[in-house]
Amino acid sequence: MDPKPTGLSPRSTVRGRPRTDQSRNGRDDPCARCGRNIPRLAARWPEGRLCNICYFDAIHTRGTCPECLQDRLLPGPPNADGLPICSTCADIPYDFHCERCDVEAGHHRGRLCARCALRDDLHGLLGGEPSNLALIGLVDALCASDRPESILVWKRSPKVQGLLRDLGDGTIPVTHEGLDTIPGKPTEHLRALLQHHGLLPQRDPYLPRFEQWIDRKLDGLPDEVRQPVQHFATWHHLRRIRAKAAAGAATRGPVHSAKQEITETVKFLVWLHETYERTATTCTQQDVDEWLATGPTTRSAIRTFFVLAKKSRLNTEVTIQHRAAKTSRSLSQDQRLAWIHELLTGTSESLPYRVAAMLLLLYAQPLVKVVSFPTSIIDDSDDGMSITLGTHPTDVPDPFASLIREHLASRPNLRTGAGTDSPWMFPSTLAGRHLHPNTVMDRLRDLGVNLLGARNRAIGELVLECPPSLVAEALGYSPQVAFLHADKAAEPWARYAGRSLKAP
Repeated sequence: MDPKPTGLSPRSTVRGRPRTDQSRNGRDDPCARCGRNIPRLAARWPEGRLCNICYFDAIHTRGTCPECLQDRLLPGPPNADGLPICSTCADIPYDFHCERCDVEAGHHRGRLCARCALRDDLHGLLGGEPSNLALIGLVDALCASDRPESILVWKRSPKVQGLLRDLGDGTIPVTHEGLDTIPGKPTEHLRALLQHHGLLPQRDPYLPRFEQWIDRKLDGLPDEVRQPVQHFATWHHLRRIRAKAAAGAATRGPVHSAKQEITETVKFLVWLHETYERTATTCTQQDVDEWLATGPTTRSAIRTFFVLAKKSRLNTEVTIQHRAAKTSRSLSQDQRLAWIHELLTGTSESLPYRVAAMLLLLYAQPLVKVVSFPTSIIDDSDDGMSITLGTHPTDVPDPFASLIREHLASRPNLRTGAGTDSPWMFPSTLAGRHLHPNTVMDRLRDLGVNLLGARNRAIGELVLECPPSLVAEALGYSPQVAFLHADKAAEPWARYAGRSLKAP
């Protein structure tokens, strides 16, 4: 078996710009710590000259100095035991204390630490120290981030600066309605921060955008098309999604399917109007059959519209049967094992996406569900690691357990204003949220993974090793789905006896 899966398209997983081994003038000018030539001098300390990377690491290392046993900044070089030491013990002739907050930290501007410099910049953009409680909390949250230098870079954007100025002078109220007037990524980032820190009430992120999308979709349509679509979109889909949002249920999936059904209905009714000058009321079965037969399978999404049209007696003549897929995508077991080997041992993708893909390939977990996993489903004890995907925990074998430990110890997107207390296994760049499913799906598709095929093969192999009812309980599937995959595998019941669920 080829250890590399077919279709692999690796990405560069090296973070940041590569270090250079040549100085600008071509002379040997090595850093005292990393030994590489220094393109730009950052500091000259008793041990020698430091490059920017080693200097940055030095001024962000804190802990107990092994020499004087004080809790301090530890910019000094490692001692005989390989542990960094404080500036006093290292004889570094520099006072790292910020002249304003007196915290020992690397100076970012004059003798100010990065947090104090950031606070000055934010107050400048907001027109002075804010009196609005939400803005006060926002400034405090941003300045308390684990990496304030990232916020300093973020607020250089002209769009971010304009948004902060408008919030500071009251042009934009610090409310959901006020932020809705300035759509864009900077606005959504600030909204997420304000919600995460309790400065704005929580609001479903998909419902308001769906309402705006409906208005845009209906704009410019002829009345013969707009009226039935508007009734379908608002009285069926929007009312249903509002009820889900009010109950605290997830709305991403329902919004996605609603958009597809509304879009396909608009396409059909526009085609019907332009081709035959007929409407939803005068549409015939022949019209629908022609439309379905001459286009992609997504056209079958108009079925919901005609089911409701029959109930409301708008059109009682048209009937569309439920469409069942004729084929089911699946990887071969050799392909699945090749992907597992690559994701466990290769460097073709960054760690979070490798962990997500392994949950798909080992435990047949849909990526829509994977991204919403909290860290609490992982139980790592002296007896080994387990993961709770259904009604009871399932063992996690090595080396995948080691991969999960490494990921949990270095989850991304936790060093800015969101803080480090995210409950999600896969935190988003938006505070308090997990990664969007499409982010993970697109990355794994670009890598070459057949997502549906991988999931079908994974559950198909698992139901060969264990009774479908136990697989369903362990993985969070319904018994009907597990038995359906068992039927496809055509496995005799005799092979189920006495076996237990185990990861491949």
